[in-house]
Amino acid sequence: MSPVRILLVDDQSLFREALATLLAVHEGVEVVGEAGDGDEALRKAAELAPDVVLMDLRMPVLDGIGATRRLRVEHPEIRVIALTTFDDDEDVFAALRAGAVGYLLKDVSSARLLEAVQAAARGESVLQPSVAAKVVARFAQLPDTAQPERPAAQPLVVPLSERELDVLRLLADGRSNREIAGELFLAEGTVKNHVTNVLSKLGARDRTQAALRARALGLL
Repeated sequence: MSPVRILLVDDQSLFREALATLLAVHEGVEVVGEAGDGDEALRKAAELAPDVVLMDLRMPVLDGIGATRRLRVEHPEIRVIALTTFDDDEDVFAALRAGAVGYLLKDVSSARLLEAVQAAARGESVLQPSVAAKVVARFAQLPDTAQPERPAAQPLVVPLSERELDVLRLLADGRSNREIAGELFLAEGTVKNHVTNVLSKLGARDRTQAALRARALGLL
């Protein structure tokens, strides 16, 4: 399997260098380029055709929100993960509306970052738990427009993939990772990654809370 091609976008060169060094030790990914602002990121994306862009949000010339919005239009096949220091509501929802498929903070572990990159390359999405909680809370505030006898299902801003929904249904039935792996013909490690993504997107701290929130959102 070819490694996931990554473009690093951040206005701090020292951070880019450190991140490139960290990612270089993993065989499943390859850093193909770096950019110091959103405008340069667009040029490098067109030139290098990365699979995933790790995008800082607050940069000169063109910020990460504007660059992400342009990438979604000009290169919809490229997946953008916001990688930033800030998790205030304005940045979070602006990035997701612009087309980011993930939102992580710079204090994320290297293992979690690698999982996020690989998930994005597969067409999945990953949110920092604190960010996922904001998304769930925002949707909980939306008015209920359903018929009185049947509450409406509230979708997630960044939806679960079909495979993640499969895992969620079995998780809610109390199945272990090993049992889910057997049921879906997946490796147990793959199931573990899916469970992590499900918890993150739902803003849940454990499997029980994930099942409760999924039912509240009409996902089960």
